[in-house]
Amino acid sequence: MIGRTPRPWQTHLVRISQANADDVAELARLLWLDTLHEEPTQLSIDAFTAELAQWWAAHQDSHLVFVARLRRPEIVGMAWAALVPRVPRPGATSRLSADIQSVFVMPNQRGQGIGSALVEAAAEHATHLGSLQVTVQSGRRAVPVYERLGFESSRQLLQRSPD
Repeated sequence: MIGRTPRPWQTHLVRISQANADDVAELARLLWLDTLHEEPTQLSIDAFTAELAQWWAAHQDSHLVFVARLRRPEIVGMAWAALVPRVPRPGATSRLSADIQSVFVMPNQRGQGIGSALVEAAAEHATHLGSLQVTVQSGRRAVPVYERLGFESSRQLLQRSPD
């Protein structure tokens, strides 16, 4: 993934950048929209925005978020990278893994490669920071997208669901 030439739409129509604390209301809006089909929440969007701001302030060193903006400043997509320090090994005391999380693109902007660009930006940044591996837990429909981006299934990566 590193060293790829940016696609023309990435540089002319959409700008991918790392988000900052000023973007929290827009990020909250996207997370809110992404969960509309899930269980009803008791929070208002304003209350959620405040909670997200507090959470991100406490986790800003371990959770980076990349956003897609059109020419106007509104954020139309996001991809989070959760950085996880790994147990040191002899000769490798700063090991790191990353997990791509909460990838979302506004429905009217899908199919243009924005989600792929966001995932690539997050994964490349995690690799640049020293991540030894980048993982993603995907819904079934998105698996082909992640495979096109170089993600592969692995028999060594297992998960255990709570019962």
